[in-house]
Amino acid sequence: MVVLKVLPEDSDVDMSDLENKIRATLKEVCEVNSAEIQEVAFGLKAIRLQVIVPDEEGKIDLVESLISKIDKVGQVDTEEVTLV
Repeated sequence: MVVLKVLPEDSDVDMSDLENKIRATLKEVCEVNSAEIQEVAFGLKAIRLQVIVPDEEGKIDLVESLISKIDKVGQVDTEEVTLV
């Protein structure tokens, strides 16, 4: 399981729409276990994702890369990686 924090390009991004785009993009690669929209600061929000990624070399990097290519995504950070 990987916990990712996704920050938008700016505070005006529709976070629910962005979450839906992320789920659709990752559908074929991994399973989104949960997604939560969190307040960061000064009106900026982030999406905290828990995804189940197959234990294969390069899969976490692929997931990060796919998310970062989505329109309106500013930054993707891996916060935690654990075995399930």
